[in-house]
Amino acid sequence: MILSARRSLAAVTGLGVTQIVSYGTLYYSFSILEPAMAQEFGQSRQWLFAAFSGTLLIGGIISPWSGRWADRFGAGRVMTFGSLAAALSLILCVLAPSWVWFAPALVTTGMATPFILYNTAFAVLVQIDPQTAPRRITYLTLIAGFSSTLFWPLATRLLTVFTWREIYLFYAGLQVFICFPIHFWLSQMTRRSPKLHEERADEPARGGGGQLPAENRRPALLLIMAGFSLASFSLSAMLVHLVPVLAAVGVGTSAVLVGAIFGPSQFAARLVNMVFGTKLSAMSIAVLSTALIPLSFLMLIAPLPVPLVAGAVVFAMLFGMGSGLNSIVQGTLPLALFGHQGYGEILGKITSARLIVSSSAPFIFAFIMEKLGPTLALSVAATVGILGVLTFLAVARLIRRSTQ
Repeated sequence: MILSARRSLAAVTGLGVTQIVSYGTLYYSFSILEPAMAQEFGQSRQWLFAAFSGTLLIGGIISPWSGRWADRFGAGRVMTFGSLAAALSLILCVLAPSWVWFAPALVTTGMATPFILYNTAFAVLVQIDPQTAPRRITYLTLIAGFSSTLFWPLATRLLTVFTWREIYLFYAGLQVFICFPIHFWLSQMTRRSPKLHEERADEPARGGGGQLPAENRRPALLLIMAGFSLASFSLSAMLVHLVPVLAAVGVGTSAVLVGAIFGPSQFAARLVNMVFGTKLSAMSIAVLSTALIPLSFLMLIAPLPVPLVAGAVVFAMLFGMGSGLNSIVQGTLPLALFGHQGYGEILGKITSARLIVSSSAPFIFAFIMEKLGPTLALSVAATVGILGVLTFLAVARLIRRSTQ
């Protein structure tokens, strides 16, 4: 038991490092390096973000395969492969001589992300120790939350000295010399995990400790996929356009400062969940995290008896809290409902639906905002978020019926 706890904590620490590096190199740095890329290739910002959305779409398409392979070969082995794939995709971007070559090279980074980001990292923790995995997942998201805090200023600083190509080459090196060794080490732990392969033939239909009986698993999975997809649509729409939206609704020069509240709020929500989260079920946290997202949008569009800047501050706090909790519950809710058997494949399916839907969100939101204004765009995003809340409430009702 002590050895298992030590392995689990060591895995959380190692995964925390690789998640910071992977999210930073493949996701957060792009918005900082994008202007330099656009200038070199002579392309508009819209085309650059169109290519970046292609990475999200291809990641969603591949996610079910990464989940199945995590179950079949061990999530650590899949992440080891993913590190090399990520490095190769970054090198392809570096070598691209023109936009015609760069756009598909950038999309290949999306082919690597399902193998090294949260969905497979969560599977590693479940395979090492299913009993402690929910708490370890919270720890991991707490550590990985520093990725944007570290890589936004790092990319900004590096860009004053190096070209974006040199930075991407450096990022490829981080994948090879930091992420690859850690993932290879983790592959030895997950490969020996008795919980992954030694399932008894007479195990109950609930499967690996999940709450749901067999007859309710499919409808619950479909509802969860829809709920996370709707929440991710609202999250992705705002995350890409956060500062421009704040400026458009009239926050003005304070938009950047208000936007900076998002990160600490995300961290605070995860920290509170780490300390007090055991008092709430994963289903309750899913409903709460999803509800915070449309509620935050109302702070910007509803008439409030406070100055607009104050409402924007409350928006950033609520939005950050919703985003922070959403990352956790993406890993803990499927584990609570379906158990650890086949966890990687289930999480892969949920991630696939979530990424495919969220990949279109920035463009739809930008189109509505440009043609019809920020208020209507926020109203649409809030409506989608409310539909997500209703979907999770339907899952909660299904759970209650299953346990009666």
